[in-house]
Amino acid sequence: MRHDAVTHQHGMHVVHYGPRQAPPLVLIHGSGFSGASWSPVLPVLADRYRVIRVDLPGHGHSSPSPSYDVPEQAGRLAAVLDDLGLRRVTVAGHSSGGYVATALAEQRPDLVGPLALISCGPSPDALLAQPVLLRMLIAPPLGPLLWPIRSDAMLRRGMTAVCNRPVDIPDDLIAEVRGIGYRTLRTVLRRNAAYIAERSVPERLAALDVPVLVVFGAADRRWDPSSAHHYDAVPNARVEQLPDVGHLPMFEAPEATGELLLAFAAAGR
Repeated sequence: MRHDAVTHQHGMHVVHYGPRQAPPLVLIHGSGFSGASWSPVLPVLADRYRVIRVDLPGHGHSSPSPSYDVPEQAGRLAAVLDDLGLRRVTVAGHSSGGYVATALAEQRPDLVGPLALISCGPSPDALLAQPVLLRMLIAPPLGPLLWPIRSDAMLRRGMTAVCNRPVDIPDDLIAEVRGIGYRTLRTVLRRNAAYIAERSVPERLAALDVPVLVVFGAADRRWDPSSAHHYDAVPNARVEQLPDVGHLPMFEAPEATGELLLAFAAAGR
């Protein structure tokens, strides 16, 4: 899909879609991915919203960062939104992108309106045993050796290992994932784990006064799908599970995912 503008603000690559006068919708990708992971749902969202897609620090076209702490990443995103003069934006985060979205709402309740979390693990005990290929690519001792020589086919197999349906990962996303450094990814994963170990996502959300949509694939292979119900304790939270869908609903069920986001964003306006 063609974008309307590209900016680089506070070390973050920011891509804009849709009419600038439309209500704003911010999309945050998960660890080891980039903003291109939202590509399948962008066309339907940008018809009605001013979509702002970001690459988090060290991912995609964004610059590396001296700190990958979740609150630090949220602070950078807040600075971007301040520069754009936005308030009460709808924010959607996929996987650990939901941690950045939650931290943004914690730091800046003036910036965040409705908050959508997709495949966002609530706490460390919900993490499943990861597929063998992912463990090989990410964990020592093989990770540092395989990372520099990984092929496009290996990247695709690693990314789809957490899916339950066949998906086609586009070349632009593969190219952007290839640019992520091994040490960067390992650091990001550690800092994400520290964020949810300090306090679970449902506990953090329960302290906030924002509408929340939680979308989980009923066959997620990264996080225990039943852990989606940990969010039931959050006031103003609605939990939706997509049958036969794994960890990448944007690719496995783009129509259903897009429709849920559209309806949620419209209800929160």
